[in-house]
Amino acid sequence: MADIISLLLPFFGLILIGYIAAKATKQPAEALGWLNSFIIYAALPALFFKLVSRTPIEELTRADFIVTDIAATYAVFVLLFAIGRFVRGNALDDCTIQSFAGAYGNIGYMGPGLALLALGEGAAVPVALIICFENALHFIVAPALMAAAGDDKRSPGRLAADIARKVALHPFILSTAAGFAVAALHLEQPLAFQRLVDYLAQAAAPCALFAMGVTLALRPLKRVPAEIGYIVPAKLILHPIVVFLALTAVSGFEPVWIQAAVLLASLPTATNVFVIGQQYGVWQERASATILITTVLSVASVSLWLIAIRSGLLPLQLFP
Repeated sequence: MADIISLLLPFFGLILIGYIAAKATKQPAEALGWLNSFIIYAALPALFFKLVSRTPIEELTRADFIVTDIAATYAVFVLLFAIGRFVRGNALDDCTIQSFAGAYGNIGYMGPGLALLALGEGAAVPVALIICFENALHFIVAPALMAAAGDDKRSPGRLAADIARKVALHPFILSTAAGFAVAALHLEQPLAFQRLVDYLAQAAAPCALFAMGVTLALRPLKRVPAEIGYIVPAKLILHPIVVFLALTAVSGFEPVWIQAAVLLASLPTATNVFVIGQQYGVWQERASATILITTVLSVASVSLWLIAIRSGLLPLQLFP
């Protein structure tokens, strides 16, 4: 337990420092712009490039891992969508944001730092694959469902072109693709370039966590959604369980790959869920509340998942 506390204290401590700094200085939300730009366009892409480019190409082509992880994540998404649509009778656009709130974890900002800290370098490849492919699919699913709901007024052709451009040109996707190319071609990277990438990658986790704390402080809890009663357990408990069951059922994966996937699935709701809601004017305050509540509760839930992983309580072969 002491190991878990010493591991999580600096991690969640950075989020708390960002939260306190934002409350104390009362800076406007716009003041966070350049830090977010640095994180999204420099630090995290450098980290993803580093993780992927220095990995043997055969480890990067595990389509079975990618498909299984995404299928598990979207099983949770579909379940929440069905509950919102057919049980609660919510509108299609509301159901979309609610489902993302329960299935889209904060894998970009929180995932790499926590997984590498807790599981070591062996978690680098699965983390990079999950972040790259899950984000790419989320970027496709969100506008497609919003278009179906009538909230996106673009023509089908324009919508498809915009989605393709957003996916293809996103810094996370571009950096991961560049890493794939370097790994596949066995390119030797100049020492000066490697050092630059290392410097940027080292800044990714602390800057991202600090920015996340600031973001939480700037989005106060105003409206708690009724759906929080099932979205929170779906995100913090059900999602990692479904990912674990799916990966162990398929089998053939290294233990650290399963552990990394479960850990990323246990993370709280991504701040991008609020961004999507804000973009379409749907479920904004409630998305913000969900992010804050799941983040606070994840201090306990992520700790329990880490205990299960590190103590061996999480069996890695349920289906012999």
